Amino acid sequence: MAKGLIGIQMSTIKDKIAELGAYGTLKACAELGYHCVEVSQIPMTPENVAGMKRACEEFGIKIAACSASLEPMIPGMPGEYLVSDFDKIVADCKTLNCDMLRIGMLPMTCMGSREKALDFVKRADEMAARLKEHGIDLYYHNHHVEFIKYDGEYLLDIIKNNTKYMGFELDIHWIHRGGENPVEFIKKYAGRIRLLHLKDYRISEVKIPEKFDPKTFMNVFTSNVQFAEVGEGSLPIKECIEAGFAGGSQYFLIEQDDTYGRDQFESLRISRDNLIQMGYADWFEL
Repeated sequence: MAKGLIGIQMSTIKDKIAELGAYGTLKACAELGYHCVEVSQIPMTPENVAGMKRACEEFGIKIAACSASLEPMIPGMPGEYLVSDFDKIVADCKTLNCDMLRIGMLPMTCMGSREKALDFVKRADEMAARLKEHGIDLYYHNHHVEFIKYDGEYLLDIIKNNTKYMGFELDIHWIHRGGENPVEFIKKYAGRIRLLHLKDYRISEVKIPEKFDPKTFMNVFTSNVQFAEVGEGSLPIKECIEAGFAGGSQYFLIEQDDTYGRDQFESLRISRDNLIQMGYADWFEL
């Protein structure tokens, strides 16, 4: 039976890199039963790239995608960017046998402006065409900010309708937080998605402090939205996976921005067990 591959978005375990190194972190992922990762928020130093390559070879791990920004999120922000470090980024992808790059978010300099966002999108799509010449596809990852409407149309749809070469990595948590049904929204992007982020959504208890200032009530009252382990929240995970797979998604990456004091590997174990219970045991193996 045709199947996808379930993996880990490495931003979830970025703190483990400093503790265990890239090789040791991926070894631990394999021991948990994960054989696919997406590289994000990991410094692409020679040591980390070599460690990831070695772990992939020894433990049978697939790098689904690497991450790269087109340009700095804010002017002067240090980092590697496609506009300035194109050859190095492509070389890292080749070293890791990876044919996808993903842009993690809209630059902060483009938020709040349809014109600036469209200018960014035009340049990103040109970069996507350039990357295709090297056998690498470029994908854009959404948050909730793309669900602002301009002339009655979501910014994310505007981006989709103004790109030819760039694909999309849809994030089910952020679609939901943007006010849309993630299952139906995924269906709209069929044929443009090879990557899907599995991130659940939950509402935690509202904890009112003993010394409560009524002026801060709304801050407390609205700060209880959390990122949940997959299957521990309220999103229709199985339906999202099936919609993504039907629409061309190959890789389904678990991402949890915050585990609220729980060890990240324990959170990944919970997500794994819930997905196995949903019937996706064979989606963890290459």
